[in-house]
Amino acid sequence: MPIIDFDVTTYEPQVKSSFEPLPPGDYQAIISDSALKTTKAGTGEYIELTMQITDGKYSGRRIWERLNVSNPNKVAEEIARSQLNAIRGALGIAKLESTEQLHDKPFVLSLDIDRKEPTRNRVMGYSAGRAASKPRPATAEAPAGKPWERK
Repeated sequence: MPIIDFDVTTYEPQVKSSFEPLPPGDYQAIISDSALKTTKAGTGEYIELTMQITDGKYSGRRIWERLNVSNPNKVAEEIARSQLNAIRGALGIAKLESTEQLHDKPFVLSLDIDRKEPTRNRVMGYSAGRAASKPRPATAEAPAGKPWERK
């Protein structure tokens, strides 16, 4: 049986991490992990990226992105490959040969709230060379209608 040789009451309890989505905005981040996985249907593969916020109030929070790099739906595949190219460009990598090349390099991650699932963030883009902006305050309700229908 372990013996505790210090007074635990002198330490503040750790506050649990929130799983609430981050406010929309730009965040300094790195890609801390990547893995190639098979889709649930078994008909393709996706790259799962683990991105970690590295600065500010939300430092340490993680965001996951799945890029369907091999998929029967060629549009989904094209979108994922385009996003991978955007990440490559934001990190200043000339030729991407392995996802490990993406790890631990700083970039700016642009996030918004997912319209279909408001309890999650949606990655809007990746960039380099600009300072992260402060998160925009969340609105109580999204405007009605599609963006091109709003006036």
